[in-house]
Amino acid sequence: MNANIVEIKRFAVHDGDGIRTTVFFKGCPLKCLWCHNPETLSPRHQLAFYRHKCINCEKCAEICGCHTFSENIHRIDRTKCTMCGKCAAICPQNALEIFGTKISTNEICTALLKDRDFYNESAGGITLSGGECLLQSEACCEILKTMKQNGINTAVDTCGFVPRSAIDKVMPYTDTFLYDIKAIDEDVHIKCTGQSNKIILDNLIYLNSCGAKSEIRIPYIPGYNDGQIDKIGKFLSELSNIIRIRVLPYHNYSASKYSALDMNNTLPKNLPCDEDIILAEETTARKMLCK
Repeated sequence: MNANIVEIKRFAVHDGDGIRTTVFFKGCPLKCLWCHNPETLSPRHQLAFYRHKCINCEKCAEICGCHTFSENIHRIDRTKCTMCGKCAAICPQNALEIFGTKISTNEICTALLKDRDFYNESAGGITLSGGECLLQSEACCEILKTMKQNGINTAVDTCGFVPRSAIDKVMPYTDTFLYDIKAIDEDVHIKCTGQSNKIILDNLIYLNSCGAKSEIRIPYIPGYNDGQIDKIGKFLSELSNIIRIRVLPYHNYSASKYSALDMNNTLPKNLPCDEDIILAEETTARKMLCK
């Protein structure tokens, strides 16, 4: 079975406990305004062009008619691009990059097992992320099952906007769900992500009822969901299998990716300060203690 992925990232330290290897799947059902992995949003393969790296050597134009040069300006006709990747392969400055590759689950498992010594020494493991990895639940299930057979800790990073059947497939082989909660009020969630949060909240309640362990991740974006923190804490206080809550500070480092992919940059301008994050963490912790 093949999976459509963007990257296999080794030595990740923010995707669960210990040192981990994270597989980033391509495609996401949400369109969060603050997404810092825009290359994972579309399920289709994409060509990125980092203009600041280009030295106008014109090697790409020699093998592909999508690329033209005029007055030292490099232009790309994306309507002609077939995602063959030849231009990216020949670029001496890595100014071109293809995001998205089909790879077998066996190949992914082989790559993940190479780091098992690091998992063992750090109490780490593997994490499936995205985009939304559970849009490819069959592939996820195969990978997770193989990892569990090899005694490796597993985590699934999900936005929760997936069919219940996808959760049921992976639950037996998942040690921890890294679960995003962005808002409780549906109108706020729709404004920020383009989708209702009903399925997301219902799926978290379902996971909790099944005894699945979840680490809740709350992205904090001033002016968007900062007024939701108290409500999120109250909602989580009713759940018994939450092992950790993390408030994630928003950053806009990914602006260059939007430009490289020729995507509309929706990143909010307001950044949270340290005091905002501390207060949000204290608020959620206080709600959990009151349950």
